[in-house]
Amino acid sequence: MADGFDVIVIGAGPGGYVCAIRAAQLGMKVACVEKRATLGGTCLNVGCIPSKALLQSSELYEEAQHKLADHGVAVGQVSLDLARMQARKAEVVSANVRGIEFLFRKNKVTWLKGEGRIIRPGLVAVGDQEYAAKHIVIATGSESIPLPGVSVDEKRIVTSTGALELDRVPQHLVVIGGGYIGLELGSVWRRLGAEVTVVEFLDRIVPGMDAEVAKAFERVLAKQGIKFRLKTRVVGAVADERGVRVTVQPADGGIEQEIAADVLLVAIGRRPYIAGLGLDSAGVALDERGRIKVDDRYATNVPGIYAIGDCIAGPMLAHKAEEEGVALAEILAGQHGHVNYGAIPGVVYTWPEVAAVGETEEQLKSRGIAYRVGKFPFTANGRARAMGETEGFVKILSDAATDRLLGAHIIGPDAGTLIAELALAIEFGASAEDVARTCHAHPSLNEAVKEAALAVEGRALHI
Repeated sequence: MADGFDVIVIGAGPGGYVCAIRAAQLGMKVACVEKRATLGGTCLNVGCIPSKALLQSSELYEEAQHKLADHGVAVGQVSLDLARMQARKAEVVSANVRGIEFLFRKNKVTWLKGEGRIIRPGLVAVGDQEYAAKHIVIATGSESIPLPGVSVDEKRIVTSTGALELDRVPQHLVVIGGGYIGLELGSVWRRLGAEVTVVEFLDRIVPGMDAEVAKAFERVLAKQGIKFRLKTRVVGAVADERGVRVTVQPADGGIEQEIAADVLLVAIGRRPYIAGLGLDSAGVALDERGRIKVDDRYATNVPGIYAIGDCIAGPMLAHKAEEEGVALAEILAGQHGHVNYGAIPGVVYTWPEVAAVGETEEQLKSRGIAYRVGKFPFTANGRARAMGETEGFVKILSDAATDRLLGAHIIGPDAGTLIAELALAIEFGASAEDVARTCHAHPSLNEAVKEAALAVEGRALHI
């Protein structure tokens, strides 16, 4: 048996590597197990980072084709070099994962290369080597949920992983699932020239998002050219050298139809990735959805074994996992780590972006909480007009009795950046009045946030 550690983290995604680094900063001897050839997990390798690289590149391509002329910028004929775009994406990914290796060296975190398995509490196997640890942290992330009747080959029928690696623009891309991942990747390939059809079982896209924002979001994407088939199920798909034949049916039953596609993207959600960890033999309990059960200190039912990130309950977001990683490391060091789950933002990185933090109107109504609404459109924001990006609005929800900020929802330019102010406001228990009375730079998109906060009391200044 090799030397022991204070903490062994299994999984080097955002939750795992951040937990390992923070634990090392706090003076613990730490190892992190990762079976990929590179650190960073799904997010840095085949998720958040490569998808945002392609989103940025495709936005620039579309801007050069359709928007620069409005600004008096003539660029001539625009052509697509998809191979270079994909190469740039790979360069971005490589720079990020190398950065994690540097951080491990800097903080003296040992990278145990291979697949980790818990033999018993306090003992982890990596390959044929065993390592002792006072604390074992499971941070193995998630994987795409398969769809019965649809066999993924990552060529014609793809998950998000395959959708990031296409070497040609499909003539017709069908996306199963109207959530964050499907809409982002659908937007990439639509901008690059594909016809895109989104098939969603529910009667709306982005379930869980504020309904008013979701409806506006659907209108925006439809205007951009994405087609939607809502209240529709996919019952099967067959791929051959000519493409994919997708069989769909109305969600409430009815006549089946066939859709011809070049590529089919399965994006119906993700599930915890816990295969091969030895949880059964270790006695670690799971919930009814296959997630690892933990208490409010991220401890499983087995002493000395903890879990964070996508493999436990909560939104499957990289930044949520990071916060849990920091909190757990501090708990293990005897400090008081804590995560405010009511202040975790979510962002869809389409254009315009969509971002939210806190509760939706539907959630507040279901809980019987009296609230007030303030809204402000980007059409009335000077900076948005100057940018030529006036689609969308800011929506703020505050408690009717106390004015405390309960939720915020934005569809518009740079919504993912603008939401940070409102996440901070919720974290500190601020009121809509606090946001409204904070001086915001002019001209800036952030002024729309201030105006929405003013609108809670009906005193917006610029509309």
